Amino acid sequence: MHPILSALKHHKTTVVLVALEIALTCAIVTNALFLIGNRLAAMRVPTGVADNELVWARTTGLDLGQGTRPGGDSAADMAALRGMPGVESVASANSLPLSQNYMSVGAWRRPGDKKDALDNVVEYTGTPGMLRTLGIKLSAGRDFLPQEYVPYDPNRIGGGVKTPPPRVVIVTHTLAEALWPGENPLGKIFWLDSEGKEPVQVVGVTDHLLNPRITRYQGADRNMILPVTRVSGGVYVLRVKPGMRGAVKLAIPKVLQGIDPARMVQAEVYTDTIADYYHGDRAMVWVLLVVTGCLLALTALGVVGLSSFWVQQRTRQIGIRRAIGATRRDILRYFQIENLLIVTLGIVLGSLSAVGLNLWLMQHYELARMPLAWLASGAVVLWLLGQLAVLGPALRAAAVPPVVATRTI
Repeated sequence: MHPILSALKHHKTTVVLVALEIALTCAIVTNALFLIGNRLAAMRVPTGVADNELVWARTTGLDLGQGTRPGGDSAADMAALRGMPGVESVASANSLPLSQNYMSVGAWRRPGDKKDALDNVVEYTGTPGMLRTLGIKLSAGRDFLPQEYVPYDPNRIGGGVKTPPPRVVIVTHTLAEALWPGENPLGKIFWLDSEGKEPVQVVGVTDHLLNPRITRYQGADRNMILPVTRVSGGVYVLRVKPGMRGAVKLAIPKVLQGIDPARMVQAEVYTDTIADYYHGDRAMVWVLLVVTGCLLALTALGVVGLSSFWVQQRTRQIGIRRAIGATRRDILRYFQIENLLIVTLGIVLGSLSAVGLNLWLMQHYELARMPLAWLASGAVVLWLLGQLAVLGPALRAAAVPPVVATRTI
């Protein structure tokens, strides 16, 4: 170890520059890997519905359920959709997970007590059969009863008369924990509306149901489901047999326009909606992978160039060591340990920089705190990279014959 440290002291400037290059790479690569891991983990989170069996449709030019006959147009549409080949069930909902359209309300633990209220709770509303159609599974409690559906319209599109919300609600486990930590939520009451005056009782709990949009304010799945008889400005959701989604999607516009040709119909397979939501995340992952790959390649080239230069400069010393009994393995190990020391110095500096960069990202871009395990992963990547980069020059050094090296004396 002493000869290695002594040699490094004679090349302080070069060692410092290479260590700083590795430190910069460590800081950027560690945070990039953390971002990539976060995005991939988020994209794998289940929505809480039957993704691969759903098709949805939205119409324009028609106020769903607000025709001259209450529910007349909506009822006709849903009857026609149910009659389509391959369709198992149909319901109407104000939104779907990851569809980006949502309503949020306040949830009050005590009526009128603003200090004891949760803001920005996402509100799903759906007609009878919504849970079965979407494939939402309850971990506790029950589905809504027929008499519990009411003509509640949180949007009041078209200036409709304000109606009170339903008296029952299904909540996610996340919302239940936020309202009553560690308690059984079934049967408990909380209050809705802007003033917290409308009581609702929890009759069911679902472990997981993603929000239409995942933000720092609404979270990932802090939401509730309310039973309504009709949905204004929502979507028709169809649960179809496997392999029939494409055919159903193509047939929906013709079916709905057959009832009312004076409107536009948008139909989409639900898995395409999910893919659209994560389009930006996938693009970011690819960009980070390319940047990380380029940065690692440049760092590896720097290590290879430095090692090759040192091998050339130390040919005589290598020959002398070979002549006095050093084996090829000894020469190879010498350069590998030397590289390990330089890379380790860079990793120590880079880890401190990585933590600082992560704190900056947390402050400006809502990034989560990086676990220390990601620092270890970045260190392992750079150690392996350093050893692979130095391997070629080290093998060339180990292959120098003693007799050729001693002729330079």
